[in-house]
Amino acid sequence: MPSTSNQNRFEQQDAEEIRPHPVLASYHQNEEERKQGVQEYFDRSARHYDWINQIMSFGSGHWYRRQALRRTGLKPGDRYLDVACGTGVLTHHGSRFAGTQGLALGLDPSQGMLRQASQKGLPHLLQGRAEFLPFADDSFSVLTMGYALRHVTDLRRTFAEYRRVLSPNGRILILEITPPKSKLGFVALKVYLRFWVPMVARLGGGRDAQTLMKYYWDTIEHCVNPETIQNALREAGFRSVGRRRTLGVFSEYLAVK
Repeated sequence: MPSTSNQNRFEQQDAEEIRPHPVLASYHQNEEERKQGVQEYFDRSARHYDWINQIMSFGSGHWYRRQALRRTGLKPGDRYLDVACGTGVLTHHGSRFAGTQGLALGLDPSQGMLRQASQKGLPHLLQGRAEFLPFADDSFSVLTMGYALRHVTDLRRTFAEYRRVLSPNGRILILEITPPKSKLGFVALKVYLRFWVPMVARLGGGRDAQTLMKYYWDTIEHCVNPETIQNALREAGFRSVGRRRTLGVFSEYLAVK
């Protein structure tokens, strides 16, 4: 049985870390295995990811991302960072807003995803993780993360890094999928994302793509609630923290340094 001091230390460590979801035992046994496994899912499925995403979003993914970026106020001359950029869809649209006077940079842990992003003509791509951003303080005007918050290790550390690299009055946008509160809506979304999308992904992308899409839903289902995300942003020092919902499913978390 642990001593009282050790027990307090372990409780303090737990209190200091906010995982977006627990390690899902049907996929991974511990946090290190989870990080490695998720990166491998994306590496092996990268060349199929764009068309799967288009099917999953009924072709509206590009339009929605552009609208969300507009709400950040991203403009020509801004320095823009897209964390967990994946195949570079959001980065590409952000580069249009920032223009030739600005900078649009994509960062992702998956080399496979970065290879796909490079095919979109994006010149500024780096491999890295949200929890350890390889940039100086106050480097960017706008920072985004699209549908990847569920894959970080710790919300507190991630948001502290985001705030560190943002310039004063810099804006953050986090896109996520939030299950509907109604039972009918929840079941409908689960059937679609947990069963139909993985089935289509398997037909066109093989078993790895199917596993990734199943994992996609399972992390959504077990993700912390929106209030926890917003509170973690406030604790990190962000202000004007808000959440915009679209179609009861898509969440945009917006905040200012």
